[in-house]
Amino acid sequence: MKYIIVFIVVWVGLFPTTLSAQQQKEILVTRIWDKAPHNAFPDLIRFKSHFYAAIREGNDHMPDKSGQVRLLRSKDGDSWEDIGLLQMEGYDVREARLSITPEGKIMVLTAVGIYNKGYQELFPMVSFSDMKGLNFSELERTTMDLSPSLDWIWSLTWEKGVGYGVIYQVGEGPWETYLLKTTDGRHFEKVSQIDTGGNPNEATVRFDKDGKMYVLVRRESDDRMGVFASSTFPYQDWKYDKMDIRLGGPNFLFLDQNQFVVGSRFHREGGAKTGIFTTDLKGNIESTIILPSGGDTSYPGMIYYKKDLWVMYYSSHEEKSIIYLAKIPVSQLKQKIK
Repeated sequence: MKYIIVFIVVWVGLFPTTLSAQQQKEILVTRIWDKAPHNAFPDLIRFKSHFYAAIREGNDHMPDKSGQVRLLRSKDGDSWEDIGLLQMEGYDVREARLSITPEGKIMVLTAVGIYNKGYQELFPMVSFSDMKGLNFSELERTTMDLSPSLDWIWSLTWEKGVGYGVIYQVGEGPWETYLLKTTDGRHFEKVSQIDTGGNPNEATVRFDKDGKMYVLVRRESDDRMGVFASSTFPYQDWKYDKMDIRLGGPNFLFLDQNQFVVGSRFHREGGAKTGIFTTDLKGNIESTIILPSGGDTSYPGMIYYKKDLWVMYYSSHEEKSIIYLAKIPVSQLKQKIK
Protein backbone atom coordinates (compact mmCIF):
# COMPACT_ATOMS: atom_id res chain seq x y z
CA MET A 1 0.00 0.00 0.00
CA LYS A 2 1.36 3.41 -0.97
CA TYR A 3 0.66 6.29 1.43
CA ILE A 4 0.80 9.94 0.49
CA ILE A 5 0.82 12.63 3.16
CA VAL A 6 -0.51 15.91 1.81
CA PHE A 7 -1.63 19.28 3.06
CA ILE A 8 -5.03 20.27 1.77
CA VAL A 9 -5.41 23.36 -0.33
CA VAL A 10 -8.54 25.33 0.50
CA TRP A 11 -10.16 27.92 -1.73
CA VAL A 12 -12.95 30.33 -0.91
CA GLY A 13 -15.29 30.45 -3.86
CA LEU A 14 -12.95 30.07 -6.80
CA PHE A 15 -10.14 32.15 -5.32
CA PRO A 16 -7.17 30.96 -3.21
CA THR A 17 -6.68 31.99 0.38
CA THR A 18 -3.87 31.60 2.90
CA LEU A 19 -4.35 29.02 5.63
CA SER A 20 -3.32 29.46 9.23
CA ALA A 21 -1.31 26.72 10.93
CA GLN A 22 -4.45 25.61 12.75
CA GLN A 23 -6.38 25.32 9.48
CA GLN A 24 -3.74 23.16 7.83
CA LYS A 25 -4.75 19.53 8.34
CA GLU A 26 -2.85 16.52 7.13
CA ILE A 27 -4.82 14.08 5.01
CA LEU A 28 -3.66 10.52 4.52
CA VAL A 29 -4.30 9.50 0.92
CA THR A 30 -3.89 5.84 0.00
CA ARG A 31 -3.69 4.09 -3.34
CA ILE A 32 -6.44 1.47 -3.21
CA TRP A 33 -6.48 -0.23 -6.62
CA ASP A 34 -4.38 -0.07 -9.78
CA LYS A 35 -4.50 -3.56 -11.29
CA ALA A 36 -6.20 -2.69 -14.60
CA PRO A 37 -4.83 -0.39 -17.32
CA HIS A 38 -7.61 2.06 -16.39
CA ASN A 39 -9.17 2.02 -12.89
CA ALA A 40 -11.96 4.53 -12.43
CA PHE A 41 -15.46 5.62 -11.38
CA PRO A 42 -15.48 4.23 -7.82
CA ASP A 43 -18.33 4.18 -5.34
CA LEU A 44 -18.11 3.55 -1.60
CA ILE A 45 -20.57 2.38 1.08
CA ARG A 46 -20.46 0.77 4.51
CA PHE A 47 -22.43 -2.41 5.20
CA LYS A 48 -22.31 -4.89 8.09
CA SER A 49 -19.06 -3.54 9.59
CA HIS A 50 -17.25 -3.51 6.22
CA PHE A 51 -16.45 -0.94 3.58
CA TYR A 52 -17.52 -1.86 0.05
CA ALA A 53 -16.27 -0.37 -3.20
CA ALA A 54 -17.25 -0.78 -6.84
CA ILE A 55 -14.62 0.07 -9.47
CA ARG A 56 -14.78 0.03 -13.24
CA GLU A 57 -11.76 -1.66 -14.80
CA GLY A 58 -11.01 -1.26 -18.49
CA ASN A 59 -8.42 -0.43 -21.11
CA ASP A 60 -9.33 3.26 -21.22
CA HIS A 61 -11.87 5.84 -20.11
CA MET A 62 -13.91 5.41 -23.27
CA PRO A 63 -16.05 2.31 -23.92
CA ASP A 64 -14.35 -0.45 -25.91
CA LYS A 65 -16.03 -3.64 -24.61
CA SER A 66 -13.28 -4.02 -22.02
CA GLY A 67 -15.24 -2.50 -19.15
CA GLN A 68 -16.09 -4.58 -16.09
CA VAL A 69 -17.02 -3.77 -12.49
CA ARG A 70 -14.77 -5.07 -9.72
CA LEU A 71 -16.32 -5.36 -6.24
CA LEU A 72 -14.05 -4.93 -3.22
CA ARG A 73 -14.49 -5.21 0.54
CA SER A 74 -12.39 -4.03 3.48
CA LYS A 75 -12.61 -4.28 7.24
CA ASP A 76 -10.36 -1.30 7.96
CA GLY A 77 -10.12 0.70 4.72
CA ASP A 78 -6.47 -0.28 4.26
CA SER A 79 -6.55 -3.88 3.01
CA TRP A 80 -9.10 -4.66 0.29
CA GLU A 81 -10.28 -8.07 -0.90
CA ASP A 82 -11.76 -8.90 -4.29
CA ILE A 83 -15.29 -10.28 -3.76
CA GLY A 84 -16.86 -10.18 -7.20
CA LEU A 85 -16.67 -9.24 -10.87
CA LEU A 86 -19.56 -8.07 -13.05
CA GLN A 87 -19.03 -8.37 -16.79
CA MET A 88 -20.99 -9.03 -19.97
CA GLU A 89 -19.37 -10.48 -23.07
CA GLY A 90 -19.36 -8.12 -26.03
CA TYR A 91 -20.49 -5.13 -23.94
CA ASP A 92 -18.85 -2.39 -21.94
CA VAL A 93 -19.94 -2.34 -18.29
CA ARG A 94 -19.66 1.26 -17.09
CA GLU A 95 -19.40 2.75 -13.61
CA ALA A 96 -21.52 1.26 -10.84
CA ARG A 97 -23.31 2.88 -7.91
CA LEU A 98 -23.94 1.05 -4.64
CA SER A 99 -26.91 1.20 -2.27
CA ILE A 100 -28.52 -0.89 0.46
CA THR A 101 -32.00 -2.23 -0.34
CA PRO A 102 -34.78 -2.21 2.27
CA GLU A 103 -34.46 -5.99 2.61
CA GLY A 104 -30.78 -5.62 3.53
CA LYS A 105 -28.82 -6.49 0.39
CA ILE A 106 -26.21 -4.52 -1.55
CA MET A 107 -27.58 -3.35 -4.88
CA VAL A 108 -25.16 -2.60 -7.71
CA LEU A 109 -26.62 -0.28 -10.36
CA THR A 110 -24.63 0.03 -13.55
CA ALA A 111 -25.00 0.87 -17.24
CA VAL A 112 -24.05 -1.48 -20.05
CA GLY A 113 -23.58 -0.53 -23.66
CA ILE A 114 -22.00 -0.90 -27.08
CA TYR A 115 -20.04 2.09 -28.31
CA ASN A 116 -18.92 2.84 -31.87
CA LYS A 117 -18.50 6.56 -32.56
CA GLY A 118 -21.40 7.01 -30.15
CA TYR A 119 -23.54 4.58 -28.20
CA GLN A 120 -25.38 2.00 -30.27
CA GLU A 121 -26.96 0.48 -27.16
CA LEU A 122 -27.11 1.68 -23.55
CA PHE A 123 -29.29 0.37 -20.73
CA PRO A 124 -29.28 0.02 -16.92
CA MET A 125 -28.53 -3.32 -15.26
CA VAL A 126 -28.45 -4.45 -11.63
CA SER A 127 -26.88 -7.08 -9.40
CA PHE A 128 -27.65 -7.96 -5.77
CA SER A 129 -25.58 -9.47 -2.98
CA ASP A 130 -26.82 -12.04 -0.50
CA MET A 131 -27.77 -10.96 3.02
CA LYS A 132 -24.10 -11.19 4.11
CA GLY A 133 -22.89 -8.78 1.42
CA LEU A 134 -21.32 -11.52 -0.72
CA ASN A 135 -22.20 -13.76 -3.71
CA PHE A 136 -23.43 -11.12 -6.13
CA SER A 137 -26.01 -12.18 -8.71
CA GLU A 138 -25.50 -12.08 -12.46
CA LEU A 139 -26.32 -8.75 -14.09
CA GLU A 140 -29.98 -8.39 -15.08
CA ARG A 141 -31.61 -5.70 -17.15
CA THR A 142 -34.04 -3.30 -15.49
CA THR A 143 -37.49 -2.43 -16.83
CA MET A 144 -39.35 0.88 -16.71
CA ASP A 145 -42.52 2.58 -17.90
CA LEU A 146 -40.64 5.02 -20.16
CA SER A 147 -40.06 4.44 -23.86
CA PRO A 148 -36.53 3.02 -24.19
CA SER A 149 -33.76 5.11 -25.71
CA LEU A 150 -30.09 5.27 -24.81
CA ASP A 151 -30.74 5.10 -21.08
CA TRP A 152 -28.68 5.50 -17.93
CA ILE A 153 -29.92 5.55 -14.32
CA TRP A 154 -26.77 6.95 -12.82
CA SER A 155 -27.36 6.41 -9.09
CA LEU A 156 -30.03 5.35 -6.60
CA THR A 157 -30.98 6.56 -3.12
CA TRP A 158 -33.50 4.80 -0.86
CA GLU A 159 -36.02 6.70 1.25
CA LYS A 160 -38.78 5.03 3.31
CA GLY A 161 -38.58 1.81 1.34
CA VAL A 162 -38.55 3.46 -2.10
CA GLY A 163 -35.50 3.86 -4.31
CA TYR A 164 -35.21 7.10 -6.28
CA GLY A 165 -32.89 7.69 -9.21
CA VAL A 166 -32.60 9.99 -12.20
CA ILE A 167 -32.49 8.49 -15.67
CA TYR A 168 -31.00 10.44 -18.54
CA GLN A 169 -32.00 9.58 -22.08
CA VAL A 170 -29.70 10.41 -24.96
CA GLY A 171 -31.53 10.88 -28.26
CA GLU A 172 -31.14 12.90 -31.43
CA GLY A 173 -32.50 16.01 -29.73
CA PRO A 174 -31.74 17.50 -26.32
CA TRP A 175 -31.06 14.98 -23.56
CA GLU A 176 -33.83 14.53 -21.01
CA THR A 177 -33.82 13.53 -17.35
CA TYR A 178 -36.64 11.94 -15.36
CA LEU A 179 -37.00 11.06 -11.70
CA LEU A 180 -37.80 7.36 -11.35
CA LYS A 181 -38.81 5.27 -8.36
CA THR A 182 -38.59 1.56 -7.55
CA THR A 183 -39.46 -0.76 -4.70
CA ASP A 184 -37.52 -3.81 -5.88
CA GLY A 185 -34.55 -2.28 -7.77
CA ARG A 186 -35.63 -4.05 -10.96
CA HIS A 187 -38.68 -2.19 -12.25
CA PHE A 188 -38.78 1.60 -12.32
CA GLU A 189 -41.73 4.00 -12.64
CA LYS A 190 -41.65 7.59 -13.85
CA VAL A 191 -42.31 10.24 -11.20
CA SER A 192 -41.64 13.52 -13.04
CA GLN A 193 -39.30 15.25 -15.46
CA ILE A 194 -36.36 17.25 -14.10
CA ASP A 195 -35.94 19.90 -16.78
CA THR A 196 -32.70 21.77 -16.17
CA GLY A 197 -31.88 22.22 -19.86
CA GLY A 198 -28.31 22.01 -21.08
CA ASN A 199 -28.23 18.24 -21.75
CA PRO A 200 -28.55 17.06 -18.13
CA ASN A 201 -27.06 13.64 -17.33
CA GLU A 202 -25.30 12.31 -14.20
CA ALA A 203 -27.37 13.05 -11.10
CA THR A 204 -27.32 12.15 -7.38
CA VAL A 205 -30.39 12.23 -5.11
CA ARG A 206 -30.46 13.02 -1.36
CA PHE A 207 -33.15 13.76 1.23
CA ASP A 208 -33.29 16.04 4.24
CA LYS A 209 -34.82 14.96 7.55
CA ASP A 210 -38.28 16.14 6.42
CA GLY A 211 -38.20 14.17 3.17
CA LYS A 212 -37.42 17.08 0.87
CA MET A 213 -35.48 15.86 -2.16
CA TYR A 214 -32.35 17.50 -3.54
CA VAL A 215 -30.82 16.40 -6.85
CA LEU A 216 -27.37 17.45 -8.06
CA VAL A 217 -27.26 17.41 -11.88
CA ARG A 218 -24.39 17.59 -14.33
CA ARG A 219 -25.07 19.48 -17.60
CA GLU A 220 -23.09 19.14 -20.82
CA SER A 221 -24.27 21.99 -23.06
CA ASP A 222 -25.21 25.68 -22.87
CA ASP A 223 -23.13 27.11 -19.99
CA ARG A 224 -22.48 23.58 -18.58
CA MET A 225 -22.88 24.77 -15.01
CA GLY A 226 -24.16 22.23 -12.48
CA VAL A 227 -27.66 22.56 -11.04
CA PHE A 228 -29.29 21.71 -7.72
CA ALA A 229 -32.94 20.73 -8.21
CA SER A 230 -35.22 20.47 -5.17
CA SER A 231 -38.77 19.31 -4.56
CA THR A 232 -41.08 18.17 -1.79
CA PHE A 233 -43.21 15.02 -1.89
CA PRO A 234 -44.65 13.85 -4.29
CA TYR A 235 -41.70 15.34 -6.23
CA GLN A 236 -43.63 16.82 -9.13
CA ASP A 237 -42.73 20.51 -8.92
CA TRP A 238 -39.09 21.52 -9.08
CA LYS A 239 -36.99 24.50 -8.10
CA TYR A 240 -33.61 24.97 -9.79
CA ASP A 241 -30.48 26.66 -8.44
CA LYS A 242 -27.49 26.95 -10.75
CA MET A 243 -23.96 26.53 -9.44
CA ASP A 244 -20.86 28.43 -10.57
CA ILE A 245 -18.92 25.32 -11.60
CA ARG A 246 -19.14 22.48 -14.09
CA LEU A 247 -19.58 19.02 -12.63
CA GLY A 248 -18.26 15.57 -13.43
CA GLY A 249 -19.27 12.50 -11.44
CA PRO A 250 -21.27 14.66 -8.98
CA ASN A 251 -21.89 13.37 -5.47
CA PHE A 252 -23.01 15.12 -2.29
CA LEU A 253 -24.02 14.60 1.32
CA PHE A 254 -25.60 16.80 3.95
CA LEU A 255 -22.92 18.38 6.13
CA ASP A 256 -25.58 19.79 8.46
CA GLN A 257 -29.11 21.11 7.98
CA ASN A 258 -27.85 24.18 6.12
CA GLN A 259 -24.86 22.89 4.16
CA PHE A 260 -23.83 20.25 1.65
CA VAL A 261 -20.46 18.69 1.00
CA VAL A 262 -20.12 18.15 -2.75
CA GLY A 263 -17.56 15.99 -4.56
CA SER A 264 -16.95 16.45 -8.28
CA ARG A 265 -14.48 16.98 -11.06
CA PHE A 266 -13.24 20.53 -10.70
CA HIS A 267 -12.62 22.21 -14.06
CA ARG A 268 -10.06 24.92 -13.48
CA GLU A 269 -7.20 26.68 -15.23
CA GLY A 270 -4.30 24.28 -15.56
CA GLY A 271 -6.45 21.16 -15.82
CA ALA A 272 -9.09 19.17 -14.00
CA LYS A 273 -8.79 18.16 -10.35
CA THR A 274 -11.03 16.36 -7.89
CA GLY A 275 -12.62 18.91 -5.60
CA ILE A 276 -14.57 18.67 -2.35
CA PHE A 277 -16.81 21.70 -1.92
CA THR A 278 -18.76 23.03 1.03
CA THR A 279 -21.94 24.78 -0.19
CA ASP A 280 -25.19 26.17 1.08
CA LEU A 281 -28.46 24.49 0.08
CA LYS A 282 -28.55 26.45 -3.18
CA GLY A 283 -25.10 25.24 -4.22
CA ASN A 284 -23.23 28.47 -3.51
CA ILE A 285 -19.63 27.45 -2.80
CA GLU A 286 -18.25 28.44 0.59
CA SER A 287 -14.92 26.57 0.51
CA THR A 288 -13.07 24.07 -1.65
CA ILE A 289 -10.56 21.32 -0.95
CA ILE A 290 -8.47 20.12 -3.87
CA LEU A 291 -7.36 16.51 -3.51
CA PRO A 292 -4.12 15.16 -5.08
CA SER A 293 -5.34 14.61 -8.63
CA GLY A 294 -5.07 15.58 -12.26
CA GLY A 295 -5.92 14.66 -15.82
CA ASP A 296 -8.63 12.02 -16.02
CA THR A 297 -10.07 12.25 -12.51
CA SER A 298 -13.04 12.55 -10.13
CA TYR A 299 -16.27 10.50 -9.57
CA PRO A 300 -15.91 10.39 -5.79
CA GLY A 301 -17.75 7.91 -3.60
CA MET A 302 -18.30 9.51 -0.19
CA ILE A 303 -19.36 8.36 3.26
CA TYR A 304 -18.98 9.62 6.80
CA TYR A 305 -17.14 7.31 9.17
CA LYS A 306 -16.47 8.30 12.75
CA LYS A 307 -15.12 11.87 12.55
CA ASP A 308 -13.97 11.82 8.91
CA LEU A 309 -15.38 12.14 5.44
CA TRP A 310 -14.05 9.21 3.41
CA VAL A 311 -13.63 10.03 -0.29
CA MET A 312 -12.81 7.34 -2.84
CA TYR A 313 -11.92 8.80 -6.23
CA TYR A 314 -9.76 8.12 -9.26
CA SER A 315 -6.99 10.14 -10.83
CA SER A 316 -4.34 9.83 -13.52
CA HIS A 317 -1.73 12.20 -12.09
CA GLU A 318 0.58 9.24 -11.30
CA GLU A 319 1.33 7.39 -14.56
CA LYS A 320 -2.16 5.94 -15.12
CA SER A 321 -5.68 6.06 -13.73
CA ILE A 322 -5.60 4.77 -10.12
CA ILE A 323 -8.15 4.54 -7.29
CA TYR A 324 -7.38 6.62 -4.17
CA LEU A 325 -8.95 6.96 -0.73
CA ALA A 326 -8.74 10.25 1.20
CA LYS A 327 -9.95 10.94 4.74
CA ILE A 328 -10.95 14.52 5.55
CA PRO A 329 -11.76 15.58 9.11
CA VAL A 330 -15.38 16.71 9.31
CA SER A 331 -14.20 19.52 11.58
CA GLN A 332 -12.18 20.86 8.64
CA LEU A 333 -15.24 20.90 6.40
CA LYS A 334 -17.24 22.83 9.00
CA GLN A 335 -14.41 25.27 9.72
CA LYS A 336 -15.03 28.81 8.54
CA ILE A 337 -12.21 29.87 6.20
CA LYS A 338 -11.40 33.57 6.50
